[in-house]
Amino acid sequence: MPTRTITVEGKSWRVLPSGFTTVYNLDEFGLIFVAGEGDAREVRVTRYSPQGTRSREQSLAEMSDEQLVEMLRWSQPSTTSPEAGYRNAVVPGEAGPGRS
Repeated sequence: MPTRTITVEGKSWRVLPSGFTTVYNLDEFGLIFVAGEGDAREVRVTRYSPQGTRSREQSLAEMSDEQLVEMLRWSQPSTTSPEAGYRNAVVPGEAGPGRS
C-alpha cells in the first residue's frame, strides 16, 4: 500500500489509503493519517473525492503536500470513523490490540 509522509507543525504524519469502501464506491476514498508509534500513536481519518484519477493509490500520489495538510486539518479522530473501527490507533494492514 503506498504511503506518503508530510510534516505539520513539527509532527511527521504517514498518509495512506484506508481501503474502506462506501456506498459511493469509486467517487469517495478514505485516507488515514498516522503520527507516532505504539501507545502514543495518533490516527485521524478523512474522505475525499478525487478530481483526476479514480484509483486510490494514483489519486494519493497526485495530491500535493498542501492538499494533504488541508485534509489533515479537516480529518476526524479514529474513534469516530468506521475506517478505523471506531477505535484508537488502528491502521489497515498492521497488527494492533485484538488483531493478528
